[in-house]
Amino acid sequence: MIPIPRLPAANQLIADLPDTVYKSLMKHCELVDLVDLVDGEKLCTQHERYSHAWFPVTACISVTASVAKHPAMEIGMIGHEGMLGATLLLATEQAPHDAIVTGPGSALRIHRDALHQLLSNNPTLVRCLQRYCYQLMVQLGQNTVCSRIHQVEARLARWLLMANDRGQKGHFYLTHLQLAEILGVRRSAVTLASGTLKQAGLIKYTRGNISIVNQTGLEAKACECYIPGQVHQEH
Repeated sequence: MIPIPRLPAANQLIADLPDTVYKSLMKHCELVDLVDLVDGEKLCTQHERYSHAWFPVTACISVTASVAKHPAMEIGMIGHEGMLGATLLLATEQAPHDAIVTGPGSALRIHRDALHQLLSNNPTLVRCLQRYCYQLMVQLGQNTVCSRIHQVEARLARWLLMANDRGQKGHFYLTHLQLAEILGVRRSAVTLASGTLKQAGLIKYTRGNISIVNQTGLEAKACECYIPGQVHQEH
């Protein structure tokens, strides 16, 4: 188990805790590298028990949902602002959705039993995580509306900006096929949308490697669901 100092670059949900709560939680956390999971290995599977709760530091996690005979698509994104396993606060250990790593990096994790024990006698921690549950619910609802009414180009711009805000630093190791699965669209639609953004000088890409070149311009292309700096304003 690696002791983690209180640093600005750490998971903000944990970093914003009062000192006593922070120390109590960190005693049970370990830092793990999620780089090897970037190819789509699941951190949790729908309806199965969580083994751990995850607090991303530099990694980015996609929460996905699917229906019969259709591929999964992203319904939520979690980075250094939040946690995977928020439903452990709701007296259930079952994951409501699948979750995969879409941005390589590190995360803190805590075993579900240790988290339950901390929640049972720490109302400050409960309130903090409950506030994040609310923020995640807002995001899930907004993503549902966004996927229904906005064009692929605007949604792609928004997704890149959201991932950038959550610690990916403007670089993404994803193919057009992976982005298409995340957005729930055809690969050809992502190829067309990314080509338009590239032609406008907003991004650059080679196979499996995308970079933001002009963030201000990309923000102008994103749908109104993206609010610059929102991920930081929530804390």
